[in-house]
Amino acid sequence: MPYAKRRRTERQGGSPDSSRAEKELPPQDPAERARAICLRLLTGTPRTRKQLADALEKRDIPEDVAAEVLSRFEDVGLINDAAFADAWVESRHHGRGLARRALVRELRTKGVDSDLIDEAVGQLDSEQEEATARELVARKLRSTRGMERDRRVRRLAGMLARKGYPQGVALRVVKQALEAEGEDTEGLDEGVY
Repeated sequence: MPYAKRRRTERQGGSPDSSRAEKELPPQDPAERARAICLRLLTGTPRTRKQLADALEKRDIPEDVAAEVLSRFEDVGLINDAAFADAWVESRHHGRGLARRALVRELRTKGVDSDLIDEAVGQLDSEQEEATARELVARKLRSTRGMERDRRVRRLAGMLARKGYPQGVALRVVKQALEAEGEDTEGLDEGVY
């Protein structure tokens, strides 16, 4: 191994032969490997049961062993899909301004059960969702000044649509924001975007 690469590897906390050494270790008990994999993945960020199951499958952990380990992790509270979904909705709605529709889509891709998704997303009411849409439009409104009205509407409503807001809500919020600025909004109800 070239000197520079060896030094970089050593600085990053490993030996030049660490990956080879890991491969040469005697095979561990599959349950022990599964526990180690799950603990390592859960150290950085919470994960759903499905995400962990997929990771175990990818690493060739037998299905019955994976199910047993994952059930034990659920029993002791290390895996909690309901808490994950609640935290995800709270974080992504307040942090990124995502609407219910976008949150449902993201939680489905994470493998959260439909009932848990409905319960977590049910915490957001339509008034709260609309207030968040107004905040998003208010932040973006200044950057659209000087554009023609229809282009501004498309830009603002498109931003809301990408975040999962229904067309009716998006147009209503954009129209109200433009009216507050003194912009003529006649004819917007026919739908510009």
